[in-house]
Amino acid sequence: TGLSTSTIIVMSSHHWLLAWIGLELNTLSVMPLIMKSGHPRATESTIKYFLIQAAAATLILFTATMNAWETGQWCMTTSLSPLTTTAISLAIMLKLALAPVHAWYPEVLQGSTIITALIISTWQKIAPLTLLYLMNNQLPTKMLLLIGLTSALIGGWAGLNQTQTRKIMAFSSIAHMGWLLAAMALNPNLAILTLSIYILMTTATFLSLNTTTMKTLTDLGTAWTQSPALITLTILTLFSLGGLPPLTGFLPKWLILHELCSTKLALLATALAIASLPSLYFYVRMTYLIMLTIPPNTTNTEHKWRFNSHIPQMLPPMLMLTTLLLPILPMLILT
Repeated sequence: TGLSTSTIIVMSSHHWLLAWIGLELNTLSVMPLIMKSGHPRATESTIKYFLIQAAAATLILFTATMNAWETGQWCMTTSLSPLTTTAISLAIMLKLALAPVHAWYPEVLQGSTIITALIISTWQKIAPLTLLYLMNNQLPTKMLLLIGLTSALIGGWAGLNQTQTRKIMAFSSIAHMGWLLAAMALNPNLAILTLSIYILMTTATFLSLNTTTMKTLTDLGTAWTQSPALITLTILTLFSLGGLPPLTGFLPKWLILHELCSTKLALLATALAIASLPSLYFYVRMTYLIMLTIPPNTTNTEHKWRFNSHIPQMLPPMLMLTTLLLPILPMLILT
């Protein structure tokens, strides 16, 4: 309730102070979810998350106060000075875990449960991105494009040597946020589409990992015998996350590259496309471990003891949407 209410407060606010209150409530609401397991690593993750989010919210409040002192306006849609816009943008980048201020994000996800990591990776992105959307006309475009490219590069490179699936998904999220930031700098409506498809794909992947209890790359090798149908769809979801056609994940990347080329930023489009290759590599590596490293001795029981046979009702439709939404592209282009 606190998470949903705080996000709605931020999304419906036009006053900087109200937006700051919503961000603080958002942070305070998710902290009990992270520390719920009671593990020392969960407590450590909670402290890290609180310090980072509090620092970013403090910078937003300080900058908004300075702007109100200079202009006499607290409204978010009024014109801001370049310094104010840059400072607030950097604070939002810290909240979104964009490079180069991303180091806290994989550690927090690794210390929390898979479902909590799903909430941090999806729902917690909505409120900061709402602020970026409201400030869209005043954002420093060059800085956004540079940070977006840096995040796409680091999200791919840093994920190559990870063995924990939650950390892999964390660096995947950083890379996707880089693409989303590039879309936000050029076309806010495209950024909303990118965010929607990112949330769809990430939710499907996390729910699959949670259902099959795949926490490390070692677990992937023994997953096939648990539920071949679910694992097959999970493989397609990973390919979709990598942006392979004809899956849903190719749709936002195609549109973003098209938008960049249309604005004569072909070099940046090429760099972003190349930056997505390391991410695609570790998705393909995960599918290789799932499909081609089946253990020689399978279990005699129908389900392994750690397999949760209850599949969430929302998982099958989300897996279908993650793989089959590309045909709606002509309708999006026409509208």
